[in-house]
Amino acid sequence: MGSIIGELLAIEKGSKSGSQAETNGMGTAPEKIILKSQALKKYIIEKCYPREHEQLKELREATVEQYPFWSLMNVPIDEGLLLSMLLKTMNAKKTLEIGVFTGYSLLTTALALPDDGKIIAIDPNGEAYQTGLPFIQKAGVEHKINFIESDALSVLNDLITNGKQEGTFDFAFVDADKEGYIKYHELLLKLVKIGGIIAYDNTLWFGSVAEPEEDKMEEFLKLGKKCITELNSFLATDPRIESSLISIGDGLTLCRRIC
Repeated sequence: MGSIIGELLAIEKGSKSGSQAETNGMGTAPEKIILKSQALKKYIIEKCYPREHEQLKELREATVEQYPFWSLMNVPIDEGLLLSMLLKTMNAKKTLEIGVFTGYSLLTTALALPDDGKIIAIDPNGEAYQTGLPFIQKAGVEHKINFIESDALSVLNDLITNGKQEGTFDFAFVDADKEGYIKYHELLLKLVKIGGIIAYDNTLWFGSVAEPEEDKMEEFLKLGKKCITELNSFLATDPRIESSLISIGDGLTLCRRIC
């Protein structure tokens, strides 16, 4: 999935061997949150947890158990609640998801859509999706999901070329390889309808986007920072969208297609 994943794999290996230099001190993943105040983190957790759907909570806990390091790829609870409210406010019925992992954000979306809603979910790792599938089934929303085990670019191109689905999606959520974000953007602008929204996760990249170049930074942060800063600059000047970068999790950018 690219060089950033390679660097994270090296960190995971280090945490398993006892090195905690790149972890949060507990041998687990670095925190995907830009808040530096432990009190604020505690406040958000206490206020958000009661609103977390039972199957989402079970899926989150199963992911941490199965993938203690890679569970950092799940969206935070408060971000999931924001996405759920956004989808309901939009009256979204047809969505795309690029990057699924175990399916926390996917289940969030499925729960927010009406019973006849549809999601095309794309991820090259079908094994991780199987971890979340029992919770999706338990929540009674599997019928809304079309999971495709594949790279995203080929599926998106196929939807445009053969599926004739340009301009038919209400919403797209992207939480995948950061190197591919700009490429996905061009295709998603064809697939998402005018007035629809494309959401990009991790657009503050652990807060690294604001750190000076001369500061010491781990390689995976440098690689991700380069991709994300290029994306942010591009989105800020793209005349086809209006956008808002929200400081939740480690950054969420909402792009509304206007032409």
